[in-house]
Amino acid sequence: MAFEIPNFSPALPEIFVLTMACIVLVVDLYLTDKNRAITYLLSQATLLGAAVLSVIVQSPVPEYTFSGTFVNDGMAAILKLFIYLSTAVVFIYSREYLIKRDLFKGEFFVLALFAVLGMMVMVSANNLLTIYLGLELLSLAMYAMVALQRDSEMAAEAAMKYFVLGSIASGMLLYGMSMLYGATGSLDHGEIASFIQQGSTDDIVLKFALVFIVIGIAFKLGAVPFHMWVPDVYHGAPTAITLFIGTAPKIAAFAMLMRLLVEGLGGLLEHWQDMLIIIAVLSILAGNVIAIAQDNIKRMLAYSTISHVGFLLLGIIAANSSGYSASMFYVIVYALMGLGGFGMIILLSRAGFEADRLEDFKGLNQRNPWYAFVMLILMFSMAGVPPTVGFYAKLAVLSAVVDAGMVWLAVFAVVLSVVGAFYYLRVIKYMYFDSPTDQTPLTCAFDMRMVMSANGLLILALGIYPGALIALCSSVMA
Repeated sequence: MAFEIPNFSPALPEIFVLTMACIVLVVDLYLTDKNRAITYLLSQATLLGAAVLSVIVQSPVPEYTFSGTFVNDGMAAILKLFIYLSTAVVFIYSREYLIKRDLFKGEFFVLALFAVLGMMVMVSANNLLTIYLGLELLSLAMYAMVALQRDSEMAAEAAMKYFVLGSIASGMLLYGMSMLYGATGSLDHGEIASFIQQGSTDDIVLKFALVFIVIGIAFKLGAVPFHMWVPDVYHGAPTAITLFIGTAPKIAAFAMLMRLLVEGLGGLLEHWQDMLIIIAVLSILAGNVIAIAQDNIKRMLAYSTISHVGFLLLGIIAANSSGYSASMFYVIVYALMGLGGFGMIILLSRAGFEADRLEDFKGLNQRNPWYAFVMLILMFSMAGVPPTVGFYAKLAVLSAVVDAGMVWLAVFAVVLSVVGAFYYLRVIKYMYFDSPTDQTPLTCAFDMRMVMSANGLLILALGIYPGALIALCSSVMA
């Protein structure tokens, strides 16, 4: 049997990121702390180069390579571009924070680049093993990143919890995949879907496999009842690491959800739809209610993430192209909001001080009216208040659910969204109506100041003109 050389062009961005991550790793060994900016610039150049290559290799029709295990389609191209954007912004926001805490090391950038590579593989996976390989590459990099601050007991504890629980979830996912392979005899998403449509597989085994796969996906998304790691990891990890974990990986988790459930297990829709309804309801309820009791803003945003995951799942539950495009729109918008929210915590922090308590935002308007305005936009967007883009993101998924005939679910989500608005408005109240407890001037690098301002204004601009991004998501989900 002759060996055919695969077509490498659809995977050129992945090959480039892998090569550059290895180069950055080697180059950083020969750099002193004074020259560490070279590592930072090389990492940013890697993301820029990957973005250019992703645009170049984009194809109007899905391209398959590596024996059908890898696909380059519209959804993959768009999600990868937003993963690059999110990671580049994370690097900009984190630079000064890491320098002040003696964490501005090559390890941070190399691990982040390998995590990006894992996300890219997940986004383009067309095979169960490819998804698992991408997921493990992402997870192992993130476990190490959480533990990067070695002298911090909280970071070490968070990393241990994340590693143990993540290992269990990965085992669940792998077990579900092995059962799926046993029932269908294939690892390819298309072939699995065909087997299920033909009804030539053991229904009981498929249902068990589905349960384990949904558990694995729910853990990676941070959905209830598999959310226990989210607040502890968000709180325990350095804020720069929390910023990374809370944004780009959510985009990759959405891609995994689409590849596994929609493309591979679409024939079991009636079963996974019921599971996702329960998970979404619990996530929206628990996330919004428990967030009210938090006095640490990182934990508050962690529970906020859990509630947003519940909203994200609503579009998938609708089980139609408009629902899928609404969920894609939602996860992109959430990543942009998460970047701004955690970026503001970094901006208020300084050497020896973490601005991770709600009280640290008191009187921000008196200290710096512009940053307070940016935070106001971000909090309004997370709460779903017009004219911010968060409102249209929630409206899109709720409309999809209503069109699918589940009006009760939309009403439930709206009621809990109103409840959840309390803890976002509390931050605004602290900023505008309380006196500052800290009069230290707010200073940050020019690039962070510009990107943070652009981040906030983009949330507002997309809220006023959401059509372009919605149309982009719809075009790849049609």
